[in-house]
Amino acid sequence: MKKKELTKLRDKDVKALLKLANDKKKELAEAYSKTRAGQEKNLKIAKNLKNDIAQILTLIKEKEIIASQENTKETK
Repeated sequence: MKKKELTKLRDKDVKALLKLANDKKKELAEAYSKTRAGQEKNLKIAKNLKNDIAQILTLIKEKEIIASQENTKETK
């Protein structure tokens, strides 16, 4: 994932990021099956998709942590 795409993802909410992560997971499953069948020429596509999923899940976790910290500050 390119840096510009990552900065655009930071602006999205958690629901949109979860949907995007699920879509990437579906793409990953398709990429595995195509690679094993010999239909996919780009063998690094699965690795790239895994990295994208990891980055998206990291953004989700960051947003959840920030939200929980804001909630604790409000209660104090």
